[in-house]
Amino acid sequence: MTEAREEFDKFIAALKQQRDELNLQIHLAKAETREEWASLEAKWAEVQGKTEHLRAVSGEVAGEVGAAARLLAEEIGRGYERIRKLF
Repeated sequence: MTEAREEFDKFIAALKQQRDELNLQIHLAKAETREEWASLEAKWAEVQGKTEHLRAVSGEVAGEVGAAARLLAEEIGRGYERIRKLF
């Protein structure tokens, strides 16, 4: 496995951990937070799909899919931080 892929997998694992922790606390959240959570969940599903696609392709296409997945994952991370600040 390449260093970049390992780094990406670690990044995804960290996001998954944040997601799991927040999911336990979300029932206490305000309605606005729940709406943001729902939006992030849709994006999480999208990044999961891109990650699976990335594992199935190679070369230039993998780079493009990886870049898109990385941007989406970073957006999800920023959203998780916004929600975390509310607790």
